Amino acid sequence: MPIKTISISIPDDILIALNETEEELGHDMKVYTAIWLYQKGKLTIGKAGELAGMDRYSFESLLAENNIPISLLTEEDIENDVIKLRKLL
Repeated sequence: MPIKTISISIPDDILIALNETEEELGHDMKVYTAIWLYQKGKLTIGKAGELAGMDRYSFESLLAENNIPISLLTEEDIENDVIKLRKLL
């Protein structure tokens, strides 16, 4: 699959304040972006894990460790699914 590179400028003092290398911050930013895009519903859990450089199980574990639900279904979604299933039965 083709890969795109996105560059952003970060002041040196930010890296110093974070006590991170460019590579560490780049990795963290990918992970945090993946989590944010997943929470916003813009990426599936699998694609978000891919962006974070993790397999789906590892990404789900990371979400769970940070108290982030691994399902974005609302109570209304579940109720609608139950209604549909009852009609099928």
